[in-house]
Amino acid sequence: MATIKDIADLAQVSMATVSRVLNYDETLNVAPETRKRIFEAAEELNYVVTPKKKKTKKKGVVGLYYSYSLEEELVDTYYLSIRVALEKKLESMGMEFFRITKDDTKRSISKLDGIICLGTFKKADIELIKSFDKPSVFVDSNPDKDSFDAVVIDFTSATKTALNYLVELGHKKIGFIGGVETDMYGNRFKDLRQDVFECYLKEKGIFNEDFVKIGGYNPKDGYQILKEMLSQNEKPTAVFVANDSIAVGCYKAAYELDVKIPEDLSIVGFNDVSSAQYMMPPLTTVKLYTEIMGESAVDLLLEQIATKREVCKKITIHTKLIVRGSATKVKNG
Repeated sequence: MATIKDIADLAQVSMATVSRVLNYDETLNVAPETRKRIFEAAEELNYVVTPKKKKTKKKGVVGLYYSYSLEEELVDTYYLSIRVALEKKLESMGMEFFRITKDDTKRSISKLDGIICLGTFKKADIELIKSFDKPSVFVDSNPDKDSFDAVVIDFTSATKTALNYLVELGHKKIGFIGGVETDMYGNRFKDLRQDVFECYLKEKGIFNEDFVKIGGYNPKDGYQILKEMLSQNEKPTAVFVANDSIAVGCYKAAYELDVKIPEDLSIVGFNDVSSAQYMMPPLTTVKLYTEIMGESAVDLLLEQIATKREVCKKITIHTKLIVRGSATKVKNG
């Protein structure tokens, strides 16, 4: 496992800076480029290296289309970790790649062999990709199963696994902190994890709507929402959060309220970003195999280019609960 010193050496910054960046210290005045370098170094050192395939003689060019900004990538490093995996895989295959945007045209990307799209896209984005008439793979979304290949996460199974763990620890007062998703048409709707959470707890007879709070997917929302949740007369003994960035904010709120993790409140995250293992206590979280997502997207695209198949494929990547120190048996069920 990589240490903070390893990350600091690779990013060429101090260990203190690495620690504060990985813990989303808002008082730290550091350039976005430095933050990006630190997060990428953390991903680089934690990246699982797979055996390299022989490079083919034929090299190609791939366009990468992202639905998010640099700022969003640094707040929630989920997409950053997939991007790093994508780029590493393309490099290992001897492929050239560059980022394309909504301002590109069919003519400007004419030399591309294919496109990989990362994120959640609106209708206009989908139509743009279709107009390029290139082999395309979507990662983390499946906007049109008849037109594109896709690599997605099994969110239903992942959420149930996290909740099973908390229930087995004796928790009956379980909260959920999440955000709102946007579909390909720009419509806002509930995060799938929230739907699974509510159905699961209703089946168990332990659902409490006061324990469900929705905001954004960043540390600030986690901080504010957990404070609100813990100000209620009835409080949860455990909280399942939609990503690890939210968990960072929850940790800060718990510290300020003198709520001990996990003795007073168990927390389970989602994503297993690089910083999760450096939190105090280390965060129990659902690991998403982002490196496999990135590699699978590249493999799908290269197969599509080589075979010119017309039938679309969807690959679903499963997850694993990583048990660390942020959840324990409930004191009083």
